[in-house]
Amino acid sequence: MIRCHGRLAELIRFLKWLPTGGVRNLADLDSDDCDAYLVHRRYHRDEHDTVVGERGPGTRRLAALIVTDLLNYRDLFTADRVPADLRPWGGATPTTIAEEGGRGQNKTPPVADEVFQPMLAAALHLVTVLGPHAVELARQLNADRAWSARAAGLKSATRVPLAEITAVLAGYEEAGRPLPLLPDHYVQDRLDAGWSPDDPLAPIAFGLLARHAGFRQFHTAWLPHLRAPVESTLTAVGAEKPFGRNAALVERADGKGLVPWTLPLHKLQATYLISTVRTAAILALAAITGMRASELMELQVGCRCPAEQYTPGLVRYRLASKLVKGQPLGGIRDEWVVIEPAYQAAALAEQLHDDPVDGAPLLGRFHIVSRYQWFRDWVNGPAGQRLGLAPIPDGHLNVRMLRRKLALELAFRPGGLLAAKIHLRHVSAATTEGYASRPGGAQAELLAEVSEHEQQRNLDLLWAEFRNYQQGIMPAGPGAYELTEFFAHIDGKAAAAVGEAAGSPRVQRSDREVLNLLSKRAKTLHLGTANFCWFTDPSRALCLKLAGTVHADRPLAGLCDSARCPQATHHPCHRPVWADHAARTKTFLGELGATRKAEKTRLQREHDRATRVLAEIDAAATKE
Repeated sequence: MIRCHGRLAELIRFLKWLPTGGVRNLADLDSDDCDAYLVHRRYHRDEHDTVVGERGPGTRRLAALIVTDLLNYRDLFTADRVPADLRPWGGATPTTIAEEGGRGQNKTPPVADEVFQPMLAAALHLVTVLGPHAVELARQLNADRAWSARAAGLKSATRVPLAEITAVLAGYEEAGRPLPLLPDHYVQDRLDAGWSPDDPLAPIAFGLLARHAGFRQFHTAWLPHLRAPVESTLTAVGAEKPFGRNAALVERADGKGLVPWTLPLHKLQATYLISTVRTAAILALAAITGMRASELMELQVGCRCPAEQYTPGLVRYRLASKLVKGQPLGGIRDEWVVIEPAYQAAALAEQLHDDPVDGAPLLGRFHIVSRYQWFRDWVNGPAGQRLGLAPIPDGHLNVRMLRRKLALELAFRPGGLLAAKIHLRHVSAATTEGYASRPGGAQAELLAEVSEHEQQRNLDLLWAEFRNYQQGIMPAGPGAYELTEFFAHIDGKAAAAVGEAAGSPRVQRSDREVLNLLSKRAKTLHLGTANFCWFTDPSRALCLKLAGTVHADRPLAGLCDSARCPQATHHPCHRPVWADHAARTKTFLGELGATRKAEKTRLQREHDRATRVLAEIDAAATKE
């Protein structure tokens, strides 16, 4: 990533170079000048202007990026700017100009599973369980501003307000409400000023009592006159922190009973808790939607589009924002199709907003790294552990890593971490639509990355099965013979290559060459819950025949009958699914009455099929 300082330095260098190339104004810049500057920056030169070496692609990319920046932001220049029709290097990207060989592999690492799982679980727990209570706490904090020392209507005291404060104390006793406590550091200030540690009134927030009575501040000189009534009220109702009292009970995240959603808090502690819940909403939005940081910051109050209900239980949620990256100055409006937890997180952020007027920034600018560190400390601290949240281990996290993680999880369906937390089928259907459709198509680039990782996943699975074949662990199912023949063909080529190369420097075929032979077949692999589908010929696909769509380019997983489809195979990794199905059907068979013959016949066939598939998997996996 090229930082602002590097771009500024390169811009200064470019502007200083322009007069040497005969360019006095930016309006006179043309493609030849851009080519000349790129050549100038491509090589190292000594004091005699002799070329002594070539700079790396990063320098060339930065030089090209400066010129494209002047084009992209030309509207900001009023006195002098580059021509609007300037197209240096034929409009190629700085990366292409720098000859970096294309985009290549995304170097951003995904969030580690051991970090992502407890982080997302904690964020969703705070959003869905603690969120409504946090909104009420925020309302109490806003109402407390009326009792600040600068609130309107308060007056300065010229006497001891005994009657007024006594009336306030009577109100506390009548309501059974404990007196407010001071934060610990203020109590320590009193002790340092000479208060006795044994004085029961040392931690009482007299300033708040004075403001409730209509006075700006409490004077220590009043204490001797007020000690008796305050001590009497303290004995009757006690003292407690002012916020979060009598908190509602919520289910612990680990399912081990009910606990108050918060313990009593001081004002700063309550403010920090609200900030933590708001951070949970940001993390949930980033992790679930795959939106970039710039797109999250462009969310506004009122960004939640009306939910669209197509049928009972099928609701479509959308968030409106702006696509900024790669777009003209100011970005373009776009919509993201999201799942319900993301919609709830946006709603919670609106409710916690200090001034929720339509069009106001919903999240504003935020630094996700520092916010996440504070969030992790809270989850791992006494408050999070009291709520039964799983500790979050050390590990780096930012929005790009969350976006990368989502791409990988979508690529590795079925299964994966999100499936364990928030029903994978919802994430896949809604989020993928958001990547592929318009509106909602802002993440087409991420969908391409999903496809790339899906192909790599398929190749890894095929490689593992090829190694199993070489060790005598065979596939089962109707398509097993065809797959085994393919493996034998690949293995035969590898063996032939070894024999041909016996008298040459190449002794054996490398793993990379075998992978190249497998890659074409990997493109036909589609994962089923209990099988692998090798979609090599649509006309032979049983699911397409049943649906009457034999010319489709993808299988219909919902109609899959892998025990009969000639392109389906079963492997040891699928055994637990079939074993569970056999056990369940056996249980249901035992519970059916004698009159339910049709249902019993159907279940018996299901059980027999599952048992047969299990036997075939076990037989094929046994080494001869």
